[in-house]
Order: sequence, then structure tokens, then C-alpha cells
Amino acid sequence: MHYLEMLNDFLSGHVLIVLIVGLGSYFTLRSRFVQVRHFPHMFTVFKDSLRNSGDGLSSFQALMLSLAGRVGAGNIAGVGLAVTLGGPGAVFWMWVTALVGMASSFFECTLAQVYKRADGEGLYVGGPAYYIQHGLNKRWMALAFSALLLVTYGFAFVGLQSFTVTHSLENAFGLPVQYTGIALAILLG
Repeated sequence: MHYLEMLNDFLSGHVLIVLIVGLGSYFTLRSRFVQVRHFPHMFTVFKDSLRNSGDGLSSFQALMLSLAGRVGAGNIAGVGLAVTLGGPGAVFWMWVTALVGMASSFFECTLAQVYKRADGEGLYVGGPAYYIQHGLNKRWMALAFSALLLVTYGFAFVGLQSFTVTHSLENAFGLPVQYTGIALAILLG
């Protein structure tokens, strides 16, 4: 178990920071600051998207779905914890990562649009597995990505959220972790 903690600390403390900020900076420079250049255009698109377009999702609805997928309870709790522990320096670095993360998100969404496919019923499907398979021509990697995602969402994220809920209730109200865990399992079941 000690080795897993060391590996986690190394990956999240060194490797991921360099990858996120480094690749985000690379994408920012290669796109000539897409997140800054198109910022005014965002408001035009946002204003136009408030009108009902009839069939399909409006730009506003797509934005809300994207935000719902990106911002979760962990992000909200993580920001509060980072500000508490890190102070103003943490806020600055969150802004920096958010800024360069916008360029990464732009490229990720662009790839999803370029490599999406229509199914037999006229609906579109896509995402990372599709642009790995069709963009990189690596079906095995797309399958591995999908399998790992299923395991992660099926077990790791659920376990992390359950841990957060049960320990928060224990700290706030003194409820034993075992009982809140059982109650959560029954409610979710």
C-alpha cells in the first residue's frame, strides 16, 4: 500500500502537473491563444443560443451539458480545500491551469466533432474512443481506454464519492461511517 501512495504522489504531484500545464501551454501557443481570441465571439454565440432552435440541442444546452460533465462535487470540494490550504497562490495556479486547460478542452472538443460518426438512426456518437480509433487508427487503444473508463466510473469514482459523503457526515454530525455507507448503498440500490 505504501508503494501505491508513493506512485500516486509522484504521478499527481509531478507528472500530471507537467503534462496538464505543459500540453495546455503547447496547445495555447499552437492555437495562437484560441481561448483569448474567441472570447468575445463566445458571447455572440451564447446570446444566439438562448433562442429555441427546434430540433436538437442548442449551443446553450450543449454548454450546460459540458459544464455538468466537467464540474463535479470533487472539483467544488477540491477548490475549497486548495484555497484553504494554499491561499492566494493556489487561486493563481488554478487560474493558470484553467486558462491553459481551455485550449486543451478546445482541441478535445474539436477532435470529438471531427471524428464523430452517425449511427443507423441518424444520431451521432463519438468521444475519445472514437478519435483514438479513427484518428490514430488504434482500435486496441480505444478498447483499452473504454474498458479502463468503465472500471474507473464503475468503481473508483463511486468509491471516492461514497468515501467523501460518509466521512463528511461523520465529521459534521458524528454519524458512523459504516451506517452511512450501508444507508447509501441501500438508497443507491
